[in-house]
Amino acid sequence: MGLADKVLAVNNDLPIRTALPVHSGKVRSVYWLTEADSRRLIREKGYDVAADTPLAIMVISDRMSAFDCIWKGEGNMEGIPGKGAALNAISNHWFKLFRDSGLADSHILDVPHPLVWVVQKARPVMIEAICRQYITGSMWRDYSKGVREFCGIQLPDGLEKNQKLPELLITPSTKGVLKGIPGVPELDDANITRSDLKANYESFCFQKAEDIDRYEKLLKEGFGVISEALGKLDQVFVDTKFEFGYVTAASGQDKLIYMDEVGTPDSSRIWDGASYRAGKVVENSKEGFRQQLLSYFPDPDILLNKDRMDERRALAEETELPQSIMEAVSKTYLNIAERITGQPVQLSDNPRTEMIAILKNQYGLVDESL
Repeated sequence: MGLADKVLAVNNDLPIRTALPVHSGKVRSVYWLTEADSRRLIREKGYDVAADTPLAIMVISDRMSAFDCIWKGEGNMEGIPGKGAALNAISNHWFKLFRDSGLADSHILDVPHPLVWVVQKARPVMIEAICRQYITGSMWRDYSKGVREFCGIQLPDGLEKNQKLPELLITPSTKGVLKGIPGVPELDDANITRSDLKANYESFCFQKAEDIDRYEKLLKEGFGVISEALGKLDQVFVDTKFEFGYVTAASGQDKLIYMDEVGTPDSSRIWDGASYRAGKVVENSKEGFRQQLLSYFPDPDILLNKDRMDERRALAEETELPQSIMEAVSKTYLNIAERITGQPVQLSDNPRTEMIAILKNQYGLVDESL
């Protein structure tokens, strides 16, 4: 079996009994279960959620997204070998550490397979909460052009590229297009300030104004937990994205939780510590792949200029990247996952068959007629 055969590129066609059409994002697909199956699993598995909570099966793929496009490689390599399992393993590790540290729960209720989560439906807060400990990436590009204010926070003059910031910065942006909020552009990923959140907390789907303090506390504590753990591995936690939502526990109490993924190479920048101290940045995250793409194409502006999205999509569709690039990304993801979790990532020769068997025999969710 070749390397390409082990890649799970299509994850929206499993014969899972659902109540709604399968929702597919760039990397994950979500199968919303029927009310009967949700209630049955909550009862059988003893999940700490309200009895009427909708549940879903979330299946991760090995697809590689960057610059808002999906990329493929030579030899029918439609994704990165081991990437999905690596991302899930890392998220599972951090979510457990958050829970054990008394921070907050996540949307994940169960992990039937390395590529599969059972999740509860959350009511998402409509912000992408970005934490930055170092000045790099888009923030550095803007800073180098003279910008000093970011999401209402004033930065001092004299900072250098990739330097550690005086304090951890929270630079949130909108999650999706939000309409009718004074001073906030009706755009996805529009930067917002803390005063925007305070003045319009309901528009961002916070239940009460005090929850902004709670989300900031969870952000800083979550960042700190991951940063400390990575530091012991001589890795630098540079920046990351968190997402939050509300769920209802079995007790009937609403609580703010972490959701999506945390501390992964897809949602964070992670640098090698020894290299950084020597004055060189070595990426152990998706940023390394982004940089490879920028140097691979003769006109990198296509990847950076949002006005050229049609060209960019065509470029991604037409390009088969060298297998060496895809394999290097696989190695990065698997290595950092194994270092973080302390154990090898479980890889499967036939993930599809495995997932169907587990979801059928242990969860009773496979519809034979599909």
